[in-house]
Amino acid sequence: MLFQRVKPLDKILETAEKKALTRQLGAFQLTLLGIGAIIGTGIFVLTAEAGQKAGPAMMLAFVIAAVVCALAALAYSELASMVPVAGSAYTYTYAVMGEAIAWTVGWALVLEYAVAAGAVAVGWSGYMNGLLMSAGMELPLALRTGPMDGGAFNVLAFGIALVITGLLVLGTSKSAKVNAVLVLVKVIALTAFIIIAVPAAKDVNFQPFFPTGWGSPLGGIGVLGAAASIFFAYVGFDAVSTAAEETKNPNRNIPIGLIGSLLVCTVFYMLVGYGAVGAMGAQPMFGPDGVALHPGTPQMAAACAGSDALVCSKEPLAHVLKMLGFAGWGNAIGLAAALALPSVVLMMIYGQTRIFFTMSRDGLLPEILSRVHPKFRTPHVVTMITGVFVALFAAMFPVGILADISNSGTLFAFMAVSLGVLILRKRDPKRHRPFRTPLAWVVCPLAIAGCLLLFLNLSMYTIGLFFGWAVVGLIVYAVYGYRNSDLARGITGPEGGNTMEAEPKFHEGPQA
Repeated sequence: MLFQRVKPLDKILETAEKKALTRQLGAFQLTLLGIGAIIGTGIFVLTAEAGQKAGPAMMLAFVIAAVVCALAALAYSELASMVPVAGSAYTYTYAVMGEAIAWTVGWALVLEYAVAAGAVAVGWSGYMNGLLMSAGMELPLALRTGPMDGGAFNVLAFGIALVITGLLVLGTSKSAKVNAVLVLVKVIALTAFIIIAVPAAKDVNFQPFFPTGWGSPLGGIGVLGAAASIFFAYVGFDAVSTAAEETKNPNRNIPIGLIGSLLVCTVFYMLVGYGAVGAMGAQPMFGPDGVALHPGTPQMAAACAGSDALVCSKEPLAHVLKMLGFAGWGNAIGLAAALALPSVVLMMIYGQTRIFFTMSRDGLLPEILSRVHPKFRTPHVVTMITGVFVALFAAMFPVGILADISNSGTLFAFMAVSLGVLILRKRDPKRHRPFRTPLAWVVCPLAIAGCLLLFLNLSMYTIGLFFGWAVVGLIVYAVYGYRNSDLARGITGPEGGNTMEAEPKFHEGPQA
């Protein structure tokens, strides 16, 4: 059953080979590409979430998440280099494990991209609200956060998601130079934070170091719970793995780029975590029963009312500097986040529409989702639908819950990809692999085990939402996709294979 309706890999690759790219990227360029893609909302926003879950031990959570991400990245890179076409993990699993599993992965990727876009929008609104407060233009509390976080409707997060959706419908592109400037802005902001906060660290702020232990039977708390959340801070490495087609000597340079970018970001993250904890403290808020409160709950919102604690801040890095007496630098950090994070929202929404477009083109979703605007040459229908849902997610939910939900889909997709590498090694061992996962029979099982460990340490609320979403997806597949997919109807391309283009035929949106 798992291996029925597999889209032939040779047919997927035929078109990709016709559009082969020049191999020009070295290890250094790949490392910089990875750093730019990884540093984003996770470190700017989730530092407070990690502090609430693990206290000072959140620094260990950064390391654990980085190791799991590195293992998954090495597995991901093999399939990315073999199937360098649109669709991400959805396409890889379609070629390896069949339509039903591919659908499940594609459905899970909605959590990775669309929900993540909502999380980034909420993170952006936290810093933007901080800037407005500093300028004396504070919005009412009801309009600053969603109903689970002490407010009613996050109007700024809702608005930025809709604005970016409109830009994507118009086909606005993002040049490599603009992207490079935004990467530099983020790195400078984190460096400034480290220079100011690290010297202000005090030993007393690190005690107790493990206030919530390693984990909880219910998940979502402890070092592993923090690692499951902070995993969001590392997602983006696929920018390195999907560049395999343009890489000189990919077997050498891909792992250097992946591990190098993850290593640099981990050092940055640990220094930021050390500075935040040491300068201000990051002890969790506890309920009357002595148990740490879960972020994103009404109880946590009530405990944080009027509190200056780091774990309560919506702009944690800027907040630390303001509390240290560096208000100007705090506002500069907020401005850097306000400038850089919208581009991440844009890339997330763009990535989601790309996957939906590919699934629609394969017949698994209605054809209307792959329609292209006659003037703008963009997939306007799926972009508008996706954007509205992202805006609603951002308006109603706190960043921590959105990040955890996004992580659940990402971790599931990474497990499927890691399993796919092993299956293809057995089924087709002689196929050309531009990049081969080193020690695949060790790395891939460890990647699966690591992703599963983090998945199980998400909150029960998040895990329940994931499985509920999966059930809805299976119903949609049974009712529509199973009967209407191109493979089910026997639709083939001109050479007898199933239709699969290397790139969607619409205006390329963001360009890195």
